[in-house]
Amino acid sequence: MTVRKTDAEPVPDGRSGGPSAGVEAGPSVQRPPAEVRYARELAALRADDRDPRPPGWELSLRAARRFVIGDTDSGISRKFVGNPSLVDRALVTLATSRGLMLVGEPGTAKSLLSELIAAAVSGDSTLTVQGGAATTEDQIKYGWNYALLVAEGPSTRSLVPAPMLRGMAEGRLVRFEEITRCPLEVQDSLLSLLSERVVAIPELTGPDGMVFARQGFNVIATANTRDRGVNEMSAALKRRFNFETVFPIPDLDTELALVEAEVSTLLRRSGVEPPPDRDVLEVLVGTFRELRAGAGSGGSGAGPDRPSAVMSTAEAVSVAHAVGVRGWFLRGEPGSAADVVACLAGTAAKDSPEDLARLRRYLEQQVSRRRGPQWQALYDARHLLAD
Repeated sequence: MTVRKTDAEPVPDGRSGGPSAGVEAGPSVQRPPAEVRYARELAALRADDRDPRPPGWELSLRAARRFVIGDTDSGISRKFVGNPSLVDRALVTLATSRGLMLVGEPGTAKSLLSELIAAAVSGDSTLTVQGGAATTEDQIKYGWNYALLVAEGPSTRSLVPAPMLRGMAEGRLVRFEEITRCPLEVQDSLLSLLSERVVAIPELTGPDGMVFARQGFNVIATANTRDRGVNEMSAALKRRFNFETVFPIPDLDTELALVEAEVSTLLRRSGVEPPPDRDVLEVLVGTFRELRAGAGSGGSGAGPDRPSAVMSTAEAVSVAHAVGVRGWFLRGEPGSAADVVACLAGTAAKDSPEDLARLRRYLEQQVSRRRGPQWQALYDARHLLAD
């Protein structure tokens, strides 16, 4: 990779040199990046985009918004079911000098939203730092090819750029997932990057020792509210971000439609021929929503039997996928409510005896009151819950 040291060079439209350029959305790839999955939509939007674009962006704000929330008249699918005004605010923030911080409960599609925005703005969503306790500063900025470093000394040849350095040099968005999982000293390494827009490489001399951000560079970070207090961000770092909260899907029909669409895609990739049974999915999604609110709370809030595990839409998709795989490969059918019980413990209880007891109480006390054949089948299969 050629690392440019100035932001004076114009950024060409339709870049094609990112890591995902050679990735195809074929059956052998489990999950291609967004710019590959929706390559046709992005190409159509770029071709028809006549609105002004922020410097370094591949699409205008209007076109990027249409890519994320969909446009049925233009054949652009809806990819994010959250509040469109959230998308508007996120795009406006990224067109400024402030970073974007997406916060919310786990499984509320924060990572998906950051991926879609990066694909629309930069044409590349793969410049990603996955935060964690083991994340180091060189995984954010740069490292070294130690064989070349020993043989030649510090040089641009031995330099190994990490996502943040690449994003600045190429004028692209960088995604920082679960930033609050990182140690505080690693988080604070972002302060000068976000304020000064430059990376200093003290090992190199002359103009190679400074990499200035090109137009189009910015940062999208995500953080789970359940991780609050693990490694709380400093006030100085918070000031460099605009915060936006991503909320869970508010209504059953929207969540059910999303789960059905996602699971149908996953099942096709897994070699499962029949589509998911919608009645079974309705029971599954309803179960997740009631457990999320707290079994016995009447859906009005976090009741006393709310599991400590995450009961998100993403987890519902995972369970529905397992139900379809279980039904098809074990019995040659789409999957049943009994499969929901068999697959539910690993999500709703995991290794918590208390959560397993809550799930049993829910099946015994709440599901028994529901009407409909699939709810009855769910109740009848309660004995399949693993001990």
